[in-house]
Amino acid sequence: MHHVGVFLCHPLPVFSENMAADSFLMPPCRKIRICKAKREPNLNHSDSSSGVEPQDADYPYVPQLCDELENLILARFPRSEYWKLYLLNKHFLQILKRGELFKIRRQIGFKESSIFMSASGCNSWWAFDRLFKCCRKLPELPSRDMCFIGGDKESLCAGSHLIVSGREITDGNVVWRFELETSKWIKGPFMIDPRCLFASATCGTFGFVAGGIGMGLIGTKVLNSAEKYNPETKSWESLLCMHKQRKLCSGCFMDNKFYVIGGKDENNNELTCGEAYNQDKNTWELIPDMLKDDDNQVATQQSPPLLAVVNNELYSLKTSSNELRVYIKNSNTWKKLGAVPVRADLHKGWGVAFKSLGNELLVIGFSSSISSGNDNGKGMTIYTCKPEPESKELQWRCIEGYKDRLNFFLLNCCVMVA
Repeated sequence: MHHVGVFLCHPLPVFSENMAADSFLMPPCRKIRICKAKREPNLNHSDSSSGVEPQDADYPYVPQLCDELENLILARFPRSEYWKLYLLNKHFLQILKRGELFKIRRQIGFKESSIFMSASGCNSWWAFDRLFKCCRKLPELPSRDMCFIGGDKESLCAGSHLIVSGREITDGNVVWRFELETSKWIKGPFMIDPRCLFASATCGTFGFVAGGIGMGLIGTKVLNSAEKYNPETKSWESLLCMHKQRKLCSGCFMDNKFYVIGGKDENNNELTCGEAYNQDKNTWELIPDMLKDDDNQVATQQSPPLLAVVNNELYSLKTSSNELRVYIKNSNTWKKLGAVPVRADLHKGWGVAFKSLGNELLVIGFSSSISSGNDNGKGMTIYTCKPEPESKELQWRCIEGYKDRLNFFLLNCCVMVA
């Protein structure tokens, strides 16, 4: 049985005192579109156009809004619901594919956070909204290279692009990107210096990477080079090289600077120093002993430092003790803030997500409150809190509903703000 869904193409405008009255004059009515679907929409929304045929219909009492006002309204539509606009009509589909709505959202300062994850035992990527109330399985990444599928991958977000870096047998270190505008995976562009085990961070719509292991014609090399990804031009730009060569390092943005912290040098020696890149001056500042109090660096096969910046304050998850700490900039020291409810020590920091989510900290992994013998403990647990550097005890909030959706060991996790 066919189902015919009628969608209102033009929701009522939101009036503002800054808008001119004549901007709301309604032109004559026009045709709008309905969608005739042969089946119910897929809740995963991985193929939003499947089985849907746009149809023309005349609705003489539906007025037409001007394009500018229409786009302003659509830009405020929840991003987690954009898949519905793909079903609505070709006009809205083209607006989305051209990325116009994302540009308008940036102009009016209307942004939302999304969390992208890939877990052990699952080759798929999942997207969650800020409150973890909406979940979407992304289309399958097209790579059929078994080295890429089964190997380690790294990820970061830049604007409305999810960047996934890995290694393929044929092309070496490659980059795949998922574009929200088209809801598709596209290969490239490759980094100027292909690398793995590098530091990364996001600032605005740009993605930054630095250090890592380069895979060249003469073998592997620990890098000190850095690059910036621009989603508008879909290209990488070389930055000034760091003072130190480093791999297994971590990155973050603080004080409008790109920080690269920790890791190991070309001789496999632990690095406790950090470096900060100033975009305006195009300089790197070396910060000695930034991790001097961190015994994480002593452990072998240790993950890169788990770092996150909230309200321009740097936080660290100490994997040996599952302890949260905040960085005191003036004294170049760390202050203890208590334990986190996730077992980061199980795999020396690997498999745990520790991210900034707006004004909150986000931590995902195996819960310290779940017994290892409990079958229900196989799923991931999600916690958030609003950290206060002066607080004596942090209040962690457990996110229910998705704890058993994915394996608790996360391979990749990154936050997109667009």
